[in-house]
Amino acid sequence: MNPVTTRDRLRQAQFLEGVTDSALHQLAHLVTPVTYECDELLFEEGSKREFLAIIIAGAVAIEKGRNGRPVRLVTLGPGEAVGEGLLLDELPHGTSARAVQRTEAYTLTAQQIRDLVKDAPTVYAALVSRAARSISQRLAATDATLVGRGRTLGFTGARTRREHDLLGERDVPDDALYGVQTLRAMENFPITGTPLRDFPQLVEALAAVKEAAAAANAELGLLDKDIAAAIGRAAAEIRAGRHHEHFVVDMIQGGAGTSTNMNANEVIANRALELRGFERGDYKQIHPNNHVNLSQSTNDVYPTAVKLALHGAIEKLRGAMSQLAAAFLAKGEEFAAMIKMGRTQLQDAVPMTLGQEFTAFGHTILEDVERLGEAQALIREINMGATAIGTGITAPPGYAAAVCRELSRITGLTLITAPDLVEATADTGAFVQLSGVLKRCAVKLSKICNDLRLLSSGPRAGLGEINLPPMQPGSSIMPGKVNPVIPEVVNQVCFDVIGGDVTVTIAAEGGQLQLNVFEPVIAYRLLRSIETLENGCVVLRQRCVEGITANPQRMRQFVEQSIGIVTALLPVIGYERATSVAKEALETGKGVYDVVTSRGLMTREQLDRVLDPAAMTGESTR
Repeated sequence: MNPVTTRDRLRQAQFLEGVTDSALHQLAHLVTPVTYECDELLFEEGSKREFLAIIIAGAVAIEKGRNGRPVRLVTLGPGEAVGEGLLLDELPHGTSARAVQRTEAYTLTAQQIRDLVKDAPTVYAALVSRAARSISQRLAATDATLVGRGRTLGFTGARTRREHDLLGERDVPDDALYGVQTLRAMENFPITGTPLRDFPQLVEALAAVKEAAAAANAELGLLDKDIAAAIGRAAAEIRAGRHHEHFVVDMIQGGAGTSTNMNANEVIANRALELRGFERGDYKQIHPNNHVNLSQSTNDVYPTAVKLALHGAIEKLRGAMSQLAAAFLAKGEEFAAMIKMGRTQLQDAVPMTLGQEFTAFGHTILEDVERLGEAQALIREINMGATAIGTGITAPPGYAAAVCRELSRITGLTLITAPDLVEATADTGAFVQLSGVLKRCAVKLSKICNDLRLLSSGPRAGLGEINLPPMQPGSSIMPGKVNPVIPEVVNQVCFDVIGGDVTVTIAAEGGQLQLNVFEPVIAYRLLRSIETLENGCVVLRQRCVEGITANPQRMRQFVEQSIGIVTALLPVIGYERATSVAKEALETGKGVYDVVTSRGLMTREQLDRVLDPAAMTGESTR
């Protein structure tokens, strides 16, 4: 590591602004370069403070756990510090820090900081003062993202700026990238408690749409190229994971998604203003409507962004389902030689192998991976350029083609413009189709979970053919009881998804004339259903399927005692004799093996050959 290069990079860091060259020189010899990959944790809430990091490139989100979910408070970028509380006290971390893109940083350890106290107290004092300033600014920024969500304006004494809209003037926290229309939406729609930022793919999709629109408008000569570039840079930062904490409106809202669109317009406008050296709220320079929303309407921006977000979410779900299917198929191979009784209508049917049963689980899931791919293809049709109702009012000729081309470039997807934009703006059929596929996935996955619970029932008074890995004690009163909690929780995920399909269906049906105003609840249910299904698949695979073991002796015992195996003997002893054997076994309580061998119809060795697991996968099963 070259100390001179390191010193030069440290000098550009906002956190170290005003630090003397001598101090920078000392720090350059102490810091260690570290790289964090996207989604890597720098530290977790409650953990011991061990270092501070000065970000050189990339971005880090500061998160706080709430109801088992991380809530993003602020995003830090190049030049800012994370973990600087170590300079003020040695209490455990009160938040977590996570890289939201590949991040390079310089770190100082706790021991190095203790050494600075003794060896370079002036350097230490300079760092402490900057840590206090940084934390104060961060508290103000965090406060700005929580206004309207249980916190009143100016809770930390943050400055405000005056903004106006159709209904008048309001004070907006100066640290907020959002503006007055977002503030009103936060006050009007405290519905689910789930803000846009909880769905990063939707936030990033909105940014992609705005970036594409700016590029298309600049290409057509409608937007100043410098303004377009600033909008593009701001949107690119959001797509890279920054500024999500300012997307604060509730997922369910009135206005057909207008609040979501304006939240994006205001955040991007204010960040673009910063990038050009202007104050937030100086909309004479870059305006949320006149510039960021140019040639657009909520009615083409919102459904397009939702489709992009769904496309990415589906891809993750397909990956999780494919991995779950692979786990079932691996168990199918492991259990290939284990014979058992198949059952229909909960009655003994005919012999099969446990491997066949688990292989079938894998294949039925893979069928739905394909169906999800088909649904993805449908949502790659967009209505950008439709503006309000599909007529393209306020959008110039050539804009629809240009914005589709730019959006395809930005997302890497082959998007197409709907041939009839009026139809596309009013229609939500693609969402209904996707919801139906998700319901299909949920129904089949829930059925598999039912089977796992039945097959593992007991352990002594049930089927007990397989063992699910024990995850937790099962009762507050019954010692030794272990319940199938993982299939149970996935069952509940599936029930929720199935109910969500009803919501999407009714919301789609409820649309009127040229617009469906209920798309926010459609988006919320679809994105939530995909997310929970993905999580359910991961949990089922990791905490259940991969740890399943079999009880081959118990399964073999069921086979030998079952009446159902006479069906496998039909080719050898014929229907009449098989019927007689079954009747005697039922009346006497004897096993079929005993009846067949006692009558001299077949030897035990012949019976074993007929019921050899290899025979279960032969031509006779097809």
